[in-house]
Amino acid sequence: MLAQRPSKIVCVGRNYLEHARELGNELPSEPLLFLKPPSSLIASGEAIVLPPQSERVEFEGEIGIVVGRRLRNVSEDDAVAGIQSIVALNDVTARDLQRRDNQWTRAKGFDTFCAVGTPRPAAVSLAALEVVTRVNGEERQRGRSADMAFTIPFLVSYISRIMTLEPGDLIATGTPSGVGPLAPGDTVEVEVVGVSTVTNPVAAASA
Repeated sequence: MLAQRPSKIVCVGRNYLEHARELGNELPSEPLLFLKPPSSLIASGEAIVLPPQSERVEFEGEIGIVVGRRLRNVSEDDAVAGIQSIVALNDVTARDLQRRDNQWTRAKGFDTFCAVGTPRPAAVSLAALEVVTRVNGEERQRGRSADMAFTIPFLVSYISRIMTLEPGDLIATGTPSGVGPLAPGDTVEVEVVGVSTVTNPVAAASA
């Protein structure tokens, strides 16, 4: 789990071409940002709870970035220097609510909808990261940071020009194609290969 609770979780939508296409969207000309509340955070081993308001909750495996120092209006080089660690992240999404609402707060903001693994120092090339998602041991997603529409250094710099990033803040960099539904009894695992893993059981909401 994260060493400290982030003040905010900044997420990037449609950052992989094939994922944008599978949802019937085009790549945006600029990063598409949204926020998840810190109350959505859970650690590896904790259950993702399917809310009764949604009939289709989906996994979204992502490469997460943990900010290590205050970043405001920084260059890409300074953005890289300000990254503390890399973490596996599952941006759980109520897909039916996302399609119904004009914005994504409800679909992305339920408790347990942001599962994160143990952060690891950003000692590897940010352009060589790979994320894999498995459900019940079966691979569903595989994507590489090299395939992102907007690179990790660009994203961190871009976000810092909109809002000040504080130490401990979390950035979710987008999900590759292959997203799909979760059901009670499933186990979902997101791995940033060789870096971090988060594994969570899936449960129905209690009555």
